Amino acid sequence: MLILSFKEGHDGAVAAIEDGQLLFSMEAEKDSYPRYDRLTAELLLRAADRLPRHPDVVAVGGWVKGWHSVEPPSRTGYFGIGPGSVTDEPGRFFGRETRIFSSTHERSHIMTAYGLGPVAMGEPAYCLVWEGNIGSFYRIDERGEVTHLKHVLTDPGNKYAYMFALADPKFPDLPGHFRFQDAGKQMALTGFAEQGAVLPEEKELIEFLLAQDGIVLGLAKGDVKWSPYHNVGVLSQEYKNIAAKFSDAIFARFYDYAAQNLTEGLPLLISGGCGLNCEWNRRWAECGLFPQVFVPPCPNDSGSALGTAIDAQLHHTGTAHVSWDVYAGEEFVEDATFDPAVYDVRPLEDAAVARFLEQGNVIAWVQGRYEMGPRALGNRSILAAPFTRETHERLNTIKQREGYRPIAPICLESDAHQWFSGAIPDPHMLYFSDVRTDALPAVTHVDGSARTQTITPEQNPQMARLLTAFREITGYSVLCNTSLNYSGRGFINRTSDLIGYGEKHGLDGYLVNGTFATRRRS
Repeated sequence: MLILSFKEGHDGAVAAIEDGQLLFSMEAEKDSYPRYDRLTAELLLRAADRLPRHPDVVAVGGWVKGWHSVEPPSRTGYFGIGPGSVTDEPGRFFGRETRIFSSTHERSHIMTAYGLGPVAMGEPAYCLVWEGNIGSFYRIDERGEVTHLKHVLTDPGNKYAYMFALADPKFPDLPGHFRFQDAGKQMALTGFAEQGAVLPEEKELIEFLLAQDGIVLGLAKGDVKWSPYHNVGVLSQEYKNIAAKFSDAIFARFYDYAAQNLTEGLPLLISGGCGLNCEWNRRWAECGLFPQVFVPPCPNDSGSALGTAIDAQLHHTGTAHVSWDVYAGEEFVEDATFDPAVYDVRPLEDAAVARFLEQGNVIAWVQGRYEMGPRALGNRSILAAPFTRETHERLNTIKQREGYRPIAPICLESDAHQWFSGAIPDPHMLYFSDVRTDALPAVTHVDGSARTQTITPEQNPQMARLLTAFREITGYSVLCNTSLNYSGRGFINRTSDLIGYGEKHGLDGYLVNGTFATRRRS
């Protein structure tokens, strides 16, 4: 059975599964389109070109006719797991008879974690979906049927990001306005918080925000002028302190319910955009309530097309699980060549690249298919040696990011315990770990943490060989790894964009599918 699936709205994506095997998961933002982009005709054409034949099922994730989750539903809509949350009917697709399936956006998150996760069919599990709008626990039974357990908090992701907007003088006083990037910036800034008890004015604001219903549409920034944190500035210590305490308070709401009610000793599956919060993931992994915690590499809406495809597979075949690889995107498009008058071009030699990095150079690293989800996991990456704070500063300058943003390390899994402690292994860069050495300042956040990606030769052979070569030179199988993209755009996926990016931002070299190019020195 071949299933083709679409996700509408922001973070648009197309995915295909055939007979339990993921064929691809392609995202609208990738190939230098705007971040969080909606589906484009170009993406649909490229997806159709990858299909081996006409699909048996076309799956369309439920969404809304607009921008906000409370607007009129499209297909099965945004919310729900019960009656009406799944539809399947005969239809036509490009003139041929095809089953047309739809299930709600809420179900897409559940099924992404369930279908990609380690829980075998016939075994139950808990699931947590926390995203911009939904904050609920579920139980998935032996047949894959989902029961809603508890709505814990409305708008957890939107509330988390609201604190950043409230403190930022640049954020406009417009109900309904939202910036997707605020949550990631706040996660970085909470690392700068000072330890201390919750102050009365902090408690007042935190409790007020947690009590809101429909915070994006229902609470304009100007409605909170009474708070001393209104426009206090996101670089102020006052904001950093309350941001960390607010993060703690949100997590506590969910943890308290789980500790009291999720007592069967089942694994926990986590999905939704809050599944990208590495501190919260670490707390779930270390809390001791669950024998196993799993977060997919695409827990946010970039994985929803895949989740709907998995739901369609469950509906038609009785099984949700798929075989998959995180490098499920598109191959790199080599539409230009490196000018030999400007660049030295030669075949890849791991030792030569490792030595080039050890000497302080920064390179773009491109191989194979791009990663699904928002993390660069060694196929669309910018790499550098991790040994100086100057490298951290240079990488954030290249990325046009704020200086407080951390840079992640990539490391051989077999060596990771020497330099990091915590959630190891972490192949999809979803947990914080603690840095155990002062030798890696470029990848060590102010609070001593790092979002470490671990690699094995089986997961990414070429990256593992490079890390091994770097270890032979430096003693450390660790590199800086940040995503290869223009600011506000998805991963670069063609040579012409890559060269333009490198010229603009001063990259020292490029590795493209076995070809190593470095700028000639004058």
